[in-house]
Amino acid sequence: MNLPPLVFFLLFVSIFLLRIPIAPGMMMASIFYLWLNPSPAADISIVASAFLEGLGANFVLLAVPLFVFMAEVMNSGKITDMIFNFAGAVVGRRRGGMGHVNVVASIIFSGMTGSAVADASGLGSMEIKAMREHGYDDGFSCAITAASATIGPVFPPSIPMIFYSMLSGASIGALFLGGMIPGLLLGFALMIYIAVVARFRDYPLGEAVAFRTFVRLTVQAVPALFSVVVLLGGIYSGVVTPTEAGALAALYALIVSALVYRALGPRRFLRILQNTVRTTGVLSLLVGTAYAFSYIVAIEQIPQMVARMLLAVTTNPYVLLLLINIVFLVLGMFIDTMAITLVFIPIVLPLVQLLGIDLVHFGVMITLNMMIGLSTPPFGMLLFIVSGISGTPLRKVIKEILPMIGVMILVLLAITYVPAIVTFLPRMAGM
Repeated sequence: MNLPPLVFFLLFVSIFLLRIPIAPGMMMASIFYLWLNPSPAADISIVASAFLEGLGANFVLLAVPLFVFMAEVMNSGKITDMIFNFAGAVVGRRRGGMGHVNVVASIIFSGMTGSAVADASGLGSMEIKAMREHGYDDGFSCAITAASATIGPVFPPSIPMIFYSMLSGASIGALFLGGMIPGLLLGFALMIYIAVVARFRDYPLGEAVAFRTFVRLTVQAVPALFSVVVLLGGIYSGVVTPTEAGALAALYALIVSALVYRALGPRRFLRILQNTVRTTGVLSLLVGTAYAFSYIVAIEQIPQMVARMLLAVTTNPYVLLLLINIVFLVLGMFIDTMAITLVFIPIVLPLVQLLGIDLVHFGVMITLNMMIGLSTPPFGMLLFIVSGISGTPLRKVIKEILPMIGVMILVLLAITYVPAIVTFLPRMAGM
């Protein structure tokens, strides 16, 4: 290996070993590579152009700040309360009912925000508090909150899928539609696990809800629930693009929070804007540096090298999908989801295309894979969020979530080897 790629590789590894923020870390590795490489292809002006292209050339990326804004509005108003109360009225009566409510509320909330972190930090404190009051163990309450939050980016809309669409060229509408059945399947699998644990530990039955109360809670939740109709209905009716649907849904969420639930004053709105700008700024810097980084990866033909290495092991697409899943699960234990999406997915995409694997199928599969990483020790972000908001020691959360990770991996394997789970709805819709 020549000096420039060797330095590039060592600096890249150091980013993760030293826990350097990923965007400045990738920028540092790229600058040193350019400084040491005399090739005309490594001219810094070309890489600067790649950086700017990453920020400005993709109209679909405009959906990201809109979904971030929408998630902030949802978490700041009474919308999360309405969703939680409605989910409780629907499934709260069962044994282990509050665990089921946790999952159902996450499925509903995922249809509005597309963010696992928004789910865990927004609904999470409410869910954990309610489960504590009903006699559930703290570790179990936190673990199921983290596990159910992984449904967020699998079920549409999904911020990771937007970035995957940008990288792969796969239809965003098809990806969103393809994530519906896997998202519901993941929720159903977690509810089965909850039912088994609830019976084994003798967790309490939920309280029955009178019909009149159920109607009242449903009516209260309808304005919040309708945001899903606005978002997904707009996309699949062909009236708006996914980016325009994000703007429409964000405006709708703002109107519902401010005028219907009257829970959004000027101060809170300003805080929402600040959080949105901060998050968007971080993501924008990450996208720009990832484009520059990916340009260098292309110069060094790293995707082709990885493809040759894997194909030397096996040419069986089923085995290769298993290997890719294992690699990404391990990466997810240590590396942020956005870093994996922007850096590592472009490396394996040429191999995926060479094998003729459907890009929508692969996109949903790898999104679920990365979401499992958010709940996986030692550095799963959701673990730290639920531990922080509840005050529960991290070791208790990890002990309880390990079997749930096993359940989620079973769902991942089902999606991997039964592509129709993902592709059925997009093909029905002619996508």
